[in-house]
Amino acid sequence: MQVILKENITSLGYKDDVVTVKDGYGRNFLIPKGKAVIASDSSLKVLEENLKQRAHKLAKIKDDALALAAKLENVSLIIGAKTSSTGTIFGSVTNIQIADELTKKGFDIDRKVIVIKEPVKEIGKYNAQLKLHKEVSVDIPFEVISEV
Repeated sequence: MQVILKENITSLGYKDDVVTVKDGYGRNFLIPKGKAVIASDSSLKVLEENLKQRAHKLAKIKDDALALAAKLENVSLIIGAKTSSTGTIFGSVTNIQIADELTKKGFDIDRKVIVIKEPVKEIGKYNAQLKLHKEVSVDIPFEVISEV
């Protein structure tokens, strides 16, 4: 089943993308929740026309994302976490802590665009990826240190 996404869905695609999903996922989750519509001929034509009309607006959004990515290039974070004597963190560091640290540095980044590839359960150096736009992403290095 092909659907047109009405909003960004992390594991599936971005707004206005035409994606193929399993019938049950489309009919029972995406469409009833208003996250997608069926990709019929008429809805594809409407989508195409809307994209033509919004092309300049989308270009501005991409330019803003590129500018933000350029500012974030040299940013590195230090996150304190409570640890055991062996260096294991009680819990884990998540995208919420990274978003909080970025806010402290003056960047208002939504936690939903932050992706950490491996679980952070020990002190050390890691990388997080910020997906600012479907064509723009930036890696942010961060270090987890032990809090006293």
